[in-house]
Amino acid sequence: MSEVVLAYSGGLDTSVCIPLLRERYGFDKVVTVLVDVGQPRSDIERGNLRAKQLADEHYTIDAREEFVKTCLFPLIKANGSYEGYVLGTAIARPLIASKAAQIAKQKGIKNLAHGCTGRGNDQLRFEAIFRATDCRVIAPMRDLDLAREWEIDYAREHGIEVPVTKDKPWSIDENIWSRSIEGGKLEDPYFEPPEEIYGWTKTPKSDKAPQIVEIGFEQGIPVSLDGVRMGGLELIETLNRIGGEHGVGRTDMVEDRVLGLKARENYEHPAATILLAAHKDLEHLVLSRAELKFKVMVDEAWSEMVYMGLVEDPLYSDLNAFVDQSQKRVNGSVKMKLYCGNAFSVGRQSPDALYAQDMVSFDSQTLSQKDAEGFAKYHGFQARLLKRKSI
Repeated sequence: MSEVVLAYSGGLDTSVCIPLLRERYGFDKVVTVLVDVGQPRSDIERGNLRAKQLADEHYTIDAREEFVKTCLFPLIKANGSYEGYVLGTAIARPLIASKAAQIAKQKGIKNLAHGCTGRGNDQLRFEAIFRATDCRVIAPMRDLDLAREWEIDYAREHGIEVPVTKDKPWSIDENIWSRSIEGGKLEDPYFEPPEEIYGWTKTPKSDKAPQIVEIGFEQGIPVSLDGVRMGGLELIETLNRIGGEHGVGRTDMVEDRVLGLKARENYEHPAATILLAAHKDLEHLVLSRAELKFKVMVDEAWSEMVYMGLVEDPLYSDLNAFVDQSQKRVNGSVKMKLYCGNAFSVGRQSPDALYAQDMVSFDSQTLSQKDAEGFAKYHGFQARLLKRKSI
């Protein structure tokens, strides 16, 4: 019997993959694996129901806590962002792929499939994991060069109910860190996104009173909200709700995909916006100027590795080693003000702060201002010397 394991989400692409794997590839058995990384409960339930109707065998894996601890905490410490995108989908894909590969290994199945297209990044993120196994990789959307309208018609012909239409063909991907919306008219970068595409954030309004939240960090990891200790999953879920009420965390951007194509992308990520801004602000209080300058380069390299799905590359581990070392002193708390779609820091404190108020204050008597004269005499010396020579 020929068998295949399909990384399954319950959406249009992976749903039509199930009959396609039988009809076009001749598989006798399709095993679906749905990995829970913080999608809405309704999506999980709908995906489970659809898989049980269509697939021969189905598994649901709750990886939410693992996703937070092994993916999102390192992302926060590395200020993970690619061209302004907070990497929600990107960082989840390798974890999902690894869970599907584990099921294939447990069952002795030598075929792994995904529902990614040949135009995007996700195919690379899945296959960086899949191709590290001895399994054959199948990508029906890419192999058969399928258009989204064809998929919708095919789904209807096979009695598959999917939550998209030709008028509203939004492709939506959610996990606890971000919600991405693309497809249809959104592919036109000049088209203004309608409010209906947003599910996590309310329309920012200036008449809504601002709210201040305080985030506590230990070694770069968020551990508390307004003085109350919380696990990472609960803290992120809570900030998604609070930030969403203020319209925080909307991104509309033109993104450079790995393949070289530019794509218009829309994202929602309230908690990510708040936590990344707070974390970076705290770093500026506790890290030295040299550390901050070097870490910007590390963070950028780390984010690009994640964007490309190369989390198994040795460089990724090397970068994490530096990031982890840098975070040992990133302890303290940051007050963030949420207002009219914005999240900005209004206060920060740390027992490891390099800030010395008694030295920097205008009223300070700790240091004599006269001591700076010698430094000033040599500051810019070479430029002045060169200017004199050219006169």
